[in-house]
Amino acid sequence: MTKLRQRMVEDMEIRNFSPHTQACYLRRMTQFTRHFGRSPDQLGLEDIRSYLVHLREHGASAGVIGQTICGLRFFYLRTLGKDWNFHQLPYPRKEHRLPHVPDREVVLRFLGGIANIKHRALLTTCYGAGLRVSEARRLKVEDLDGQRGVIHVHLGKGLKSRLVPLSDTLLEVLRAYWRAVRPKEWLFPSGKTGMPMVTRSITRVCQRTCHELGISPKITPHTLRHGFATHLLEAGTNVRTIQLLMGHTSLRTTADYMRVSTTEVLATKGPLDLPRKAQ
Repeated sequence: MTKLRQRMVEDMEIRNFSPHTQACYLRRMTQFTRHFGRSPDQLGLEDIRSYLVHLREHGASAGVIGQTICGLRFFYLRTLGKDWNFHQLPYPRKEHRLPHVPDREVVLRFLGGIANIKHRALLTTCYGAGLRVSEARRLKVEDLDGQRGVIHVHLGKGLKSRLVPLSDTLLEVLRAYWRAVRPKEWLFPSGKTGMPMVTRSITRVCQRTCHELGISPKITPHTLRHGFATHLLEAGTNVRTIQLLMGHTSLRTTADYMRVSTTEVLATKGPLDLPRKAQ
């Protein structure tokens, strides 16, 4: 590891960035320096702009470009102490796509088709409690409170903790899993390392199950989280409550699920079906 990279890692740890954010910023920095083949302290603001143009011309998404700007801004302003004006760089408008949400019956068929009891329990938790896969895989046995019916989610996105309901059905699934596997510390440990399962392995389970069951579009761990919010909304749960359960900072993020929910939309009559006014 180079001294500059090590210093950037130390700066991010001081700021208490999550491991996911640190890995993302380092990945974007590495791609940037490889593009020019020079040390980043030999590059300037105009080089960054040129690289952003290169990314866009090669089909990079707005999210990737935004991550690149954030990573480079942290490195140059915090680690190198430059006084550059990053505001002069054009920040991409974020693409606003509605998430794919399968029917509840499709989700239940998907979960029922997972043969491995640990994989099935983990993905059922993503759907049954609305957890991000990063939150579900890092659950500890002690985070489950069956008596109070809650799950303690520690240091989720943005390093925020929250409580989410542990439903009776999900509790039974997790109890059956615990009796079969007897995990000690981590609820869903890797069979090889004993540490939490890695996200890549969980994604492969989803891909394999969808292929075996012929489910398309494919279901991902995040699809299950979207399903949690949308299906609750369609069942009449208040949007503010869903925001708290999901751990969203902004209600606007949660409101997107109102655009996905089809219950109200499909129940709306077209103008041709409206009754005529009495003559």
